Amino acid sequence: MKPKYPRWSTIAAILLASTTVSATAAMDYVRVGNPNNAADTTGYGAVDHAYWIGKYEVTNAQYAEFLNAKGQSNANGIYNSSMAAYGITQSGSSGSFSYTATSALANRPVVFVSWFDAARFANWMMNGQGSGDMEDGAYTLNGATSGIITANIGAQVYIPSGDEWYKAAYYNATNSTYSLYAHGQNTISTAYANYDLSDSTTNVGTYNASPYGTFDQAGNVVEWTDEVNVETETLRITRGGSYSSVAEQQLSSLWRTVDFPQTEFMTIGFRVASVVPEPSSMLLSMFAGAMMLVRRKR
Repeated sequence: MKPKYPRWSTIAAILLASTTVSATAAMDYVRVGNPNNAADTTGYGAVDHAYWIGKYEVTNAQYAEFLNAKGQSNANGIYNSSMAAYGITQSGSSGSFSYTATSALANRPVVFVSWFDAARFANWMMNGQGSGDMEDGAYTLNGATSGIITANIGAQVYIPSGDEWYKAAYYNATNSTYSLYAHGQNTISTAYANYDLSDSTTNVGTYNASPYGTFDQAGNVVEWTDEVNVETETLRITRGGSYSSVAEQQLSSLWRTVDFPQTEFMTIGFRVASVVPEPSSMLLSMFAGAMMLVRRKR
């Protein structure tokens, strides 16, 4: 079973109490290895590094944790009132807002999130959650809610690039080939993804996984990527199709859509990626550091 971030932060806290991080929104990741793979015929999918990507789309429960940490005044509109019908309700008054993920919808993907909402969530995750900053980290936002902002060098939790998203969805490292759909096959039906004018989202992980073990990169909700549309340089690329997609093609590797990054809609969600070192490597490094401290004390 693959290790999951950030659960190993508990072990890190035991080894180095001074680096304790307040983690409230547990995120499951899968490792996408096999760096320097070739792109497919669309020109997408080549990635020169190993990375981690969300096993699932970010859920209402996870986003509600973010809102309860950073949304007391709903700064920069990180909560959209339309979320209430899809799984997150707001109560209280500005300055003391609180949020609740509807129990029946808690494990469904959050929707009505802009690219900027996703970037703020990524910053918060990178900065240790809790009271961590949402305006800087992976992205330097400084209150921005429109325009194109690129990831900072050294970003550790971020919105996946177009190639990273594509590789996790369609690449099979066993035979170095790409499939047309994100469950490892070249055909798809409603038995394998939530689409074809479905009524709404479904719980993440309901359908078959990609070869790397990600879920719902076909259907359920369209997902933001970090890719900028080169023709306009004002739009972001979204991928994967949604529950309202009417045709199989809209879920395929050949299909991508563009949206203004400030767009918030009932079919758009996101997942995050990470380049944090593997837990085993980090723990070995921390153990070595702890041993050095012991030796110095002697």
